[in-house]
Amino acid sequence: MRIVIAGGHGQIALRLERVLARRGHEVAGIIRNPEQADELRAAGAEPVVLDLESASVEETAEALRGADAAVFAAGAGPGSTTERKDTVDRAAAVLFADAAERAGVLRYVIVSSMGADANHQGDGIFDAYLRAKGAADDDVRAREGLDWTVLRPGALTNDDAMAGVRLAKSTGRGEVTREDVAEVIAELLATPGTGKLTLELIGGTTPVADAVKEVAEDR
Repeated sequence: MRIVIAGGHGQIALRLERVLARRGHEVAGIIRNPEQADELRAAGAEPVVLDLESASVEETAEALRGADAAVFAAGAGPGSTTERKDTVDRAAAVLFADAAERAGVLRYVIVSSMGADANHQGDGIFDAYLRAKGAADDDVRAREGLDWTVLRPGALTNDDAMAGVRLAKSTGRGEVTREDVAEVIAELLATPGTGKLTLELIGGTTPVADAVKEVAEDR
């Protein structure tokens, strides 16, 4: 498959690029800063320079043409403002979905967050983040033309991959490694029947391939 990842220099995205490249897929990562291109190439991905905060739908669709799947893994990141939570975590995800539809890319995985809710209350930066993520999820899930999966990891760590994960519609709170998130996304892309699902992900004891197969069979 050819897979295009928004937020191609992010911590999950770089790991995902390595996983997908090892599996023999053609991977492209969208980045805003051209100085990050060499790191993407080292991860096995083709860098595509495009600013999703200012790009048009057609420009973004051009980056997606010929792809088999799109993964939205972009984020404003820690230290960003409330405004950028909206322009990146919500608006860029919506733009990427618009562009995927225009380019005919039906498979769409969005990396969200446990607790994402467009109606989340609170005035803090993290509250704004959860609202932005929730609104993006709602927009994507309303698109009948997309074969979407919303993945909501728990608290992210940089530890080595664990022996297994817990993947379900509801898991309860917990931590999960970014390595495991990347492995789960790759497996979701490879496994039929995982579209139109909103899934929570934390560390657990079930091997990734088995966990993804189970949610596909138990839908």
